[in-house]
Amino acid sequence: MHVTLIDTRAQDLRPGPITDAEAAAMFRATVRLFDKWALTDEQASILLDMPLRTYRRWKAGDQGRIDRDGKARLSNLMGIHKALRHMFNEPERTYRWIGAANVAFGGQSALDVMLGGELTDLMRVRRYLDAERGGW
Repeated sequence: MHVTLIDTRAQDLRPGPITDAEAAAMFRATVRLFDKWALTDEQASILLDMPLRTYRRWKAGDQGRIDRDGKARLSNLMGIHKALRHMFNEPERTYRWIGAANVAFGGQSALDVMLGGELTDLMRVRRYLDAERGGW
């Protein structure tokens, strides 16, 4: 019997850093997602942890450089969207889920949780969804 060993060292499993170009594309996609989620600019600025004026300027196309925390927030938001698209066949259902009360969050919606404003709030929702759909 032949056994193939898999190298599981952390550096081999970790994806490379998000490039500035990738972050810019994720920001544009996230703005469209926020529209589907029917978020206000105020809510969007909280989720992205940026001043409202900055969010509105970036949303209008005058985008600046996205720092490491911003890239992590965008990555988690895209992961949430991806998980929901895998879980539901109907796109409209994926968009409504974010604002619906959820027992897993003590009756709050995922949006309520994420509006706590911390990166860990976004991560909490993403971890929940990943667990619900079987993780990675």
